[in-house]
Amino acid sequence: MSTYTTLIILSGLVIFSYLFDLIAGKTKIPSVLLLLFLGVGIRQGLDYFNIKLFDLSTILPTLGTLGLILIVFEGALELKYSPAKNSVIKRSFFSALIILLVTTFSISWLLYELSGGDYYRCFVNAIPFCVVSSAIAIPSASSISKHKKEFIIYESSFSDILTVVLFNFMLSNQHINVGSFAKLGAELATIMAFALGACLLLLYLIGRITHHVKFFLIIALLILVYAIGQSYHLSSLIIVLALGLFLNNADQIRLPWFRKYFIYHGLSIDLKQLLQLSAESAFLMRTFFFVIFGFTMDIYQLQKWSVLIIGGLILVAIYLIRFLYIKLVSKTDLMPELVIVPRGLISVLLYYNLPPALRLPGVETGLLFVVILATSIIMSIGLFAYNRRVGKTEFENV
Repeated sequence: MSTYTTLIILSGLVIFSYLFDLIAGKTKIPSVLLLLFLGVGIRQGLDYFNIKLFDLSTILPTLGTLGLILIVFEGALELKYSPAKNSVIKRSFFSALIILLVTTFSISWLLYELSGGDYYRCFVNAIPFCVVSSAIAIPSASSISKHKKEFIIYESSFSDILTVVLFNFMLSNQHINVGSFAKLGAELATIMAFALGACLLLLYLIGRITHHVKFFLIIALLILVYAIGQSYHLSSLIIVLALGLFLNNADQIRLPWFRKYFIYHGLSIDLKQLLQLSAESAFLMRTFFFVIFGFTMDIYQLQKWSVLIIGGLILVAIYLIRFLYIKLVSKTDLMPELVIVPRGLISVLLYYNLPPALRLPGVETGLLFVVILATSIIMSIGLFAYNRRVGKTEFENV
C-alpha cells in the first residue's frame, strides 16, 4: 500500500468519524457503533478483493490505552468541584463499586457453570464485561440534564478506575489473604502520593513553559507518568482523573504559598486550550481504535449459538443487577441511568491484557463484540425514548 493511499484512508476515517458524531447527535446512535460497523465493512471489502494487511490487532492495546487516558482526562477537566457535589460523588462511587462487584461475581458464576473452568479463571475473564465504558458513556450523556450527566461522568470514571484496580489485584493474587489487601493498600497510598506529585509538577510546568509547543508536552508527560505507574502494576488511571480534577479546581485552593507558586494569570485560558486539545486527541484515538477493533473482529464467531446465548445471559445479569440497585439502593429514577452502561474500549483493553494461560475457551472477541454491540443499541433506544419523553413533558408544561 502506497504512502498516499495510506494518507487517504487515515484522513477518510477521521472525516467519517466526524460525520458519525454529527449523526450520533441527531439520532442518539453512539458513533462507536458506526465506527465498529465501518471497520467490519472495510474488512469485508478487503477480503472480497483479497487484499492483505499486517496484523492490526497488535496496535489495539496501545491505541486503546491512549484513548482511555485522554477520555478520562477530558471528562475530569470538565468537572468543577463544590461541597454541594459531595453527594453525587459519593453516590456515583458506591454505585460503580457495588455494581462492579456484584456483576463480576454473577458473571463469573455464570462462566463457571457453563465452562467448567476453575473459579479464579472465570472471575478474571468476567471482569472485562463488568466495566462501564467512559469512552462511550460520557459522550452519550451530553444531551441529558446537568446533574444526571455529572453522575454518569463520575460513575463511569470510577467504574474504569475500580475495574482496573480489581483486574490488577486479581492478576497479582491468585490466592487472596490479609497480605494481599495490605499490599493493595500500600499500592493505593503510593499511587495517591505519585498523583499529588504529578499534579503539582504539571501545574507548575503549565505556568512556566513559554515555548509555543506547550500542551502536547503536558499530555506527553501525563502519558509518561501513567505508563511508569502501570509498569509497576499501579492503577495509574487514578493519576489521570486526579490531575484533571486538580487542574480544573486549583483556583479554589486558598493556601498563600500555593497561589504564589502555582496560580497565574491566564490559567483558565490555558485550561480551555488543554481541554480542547485533549478532546480532539481523544476523538482521533477513539476513531482508530474502534475502526481497527471492528476490522480485526471475526464476525463468523457470531454464527455460533453459544456466543449469542452466553452474551444474552451476560446482558441479563448486567441490566438486572443495575435495575435492582437503582430500585433498592439508590431509589432514584430508572431512566436514563439504567441504560447508560455501555461496554467498550476498556473492556477490549482488559481482554487483551489477560495472559493467554488465563483465557477461557469461548470467551473471545466475538462475545465481547456481542456485549458491546447490544449495550450500545440498548443505550441508544433508551436515550431516544427518554429524550423524547422529556421533550414532550417540557412541551406540555409550556
